[in-house]
Amino acid sequence: MEKLSKRALGCMYTAAIIWAVIGIGAIIAVNVVWFIPDGIKIGTTISIVLAILLIANAAISPYFRFHRYRYSINDEFIDIYEGYIFVERNIVPLERLHKMQTVRGPIDRMFKVAKVVVTTAGGDVTLRFLDEEKADFIAESLGKRINQIVIEKRENDGE
Repeated sequence: MEKLSKRALGCMYTAAIIWAVIGIGAIIAVNVVWFIPDGIKIGTTISIVLAILLIANAAISPYFRFHRYRYSINDEFIDIYEGYIFVERNIVPLERLHKMQTVRGPIDRMFKVAKVVVTTAGGDVTLRFLDEEKADFIAESLGKRINQIVIEKRENDGE
């Protein structure tokens, strides 16, 4: 199974920090509008605890997600192993693939990483935080493999 590059770790930390800042901003807004004027001490205490949890999550989760993330692609299936608290493993047979898409968000572009979204009849599976060159290569090679599978099925159906 392959690991991610160090650029992926920077992307994960940046995204986690941005979400933590947004969450803390929402907590502050709720406190200013609701808890502080009404003198609700428990609400303020809960808000402080939530802010601390958001900061701790932004500091810790990218590290664990980075070190747990693995993927493998062979002639038969795509295998993705990822997670932080709950670890998830997705195994997708290549013959079930319908569509592939390479996606680059603004944070992804900053760190030169991309996602390859693979669509099957059962839903989408995403290979995340890949180097841009690797993501393009994977999408191209999977596209060729899908075309090959379609041609083989047509030939077998024609017989």
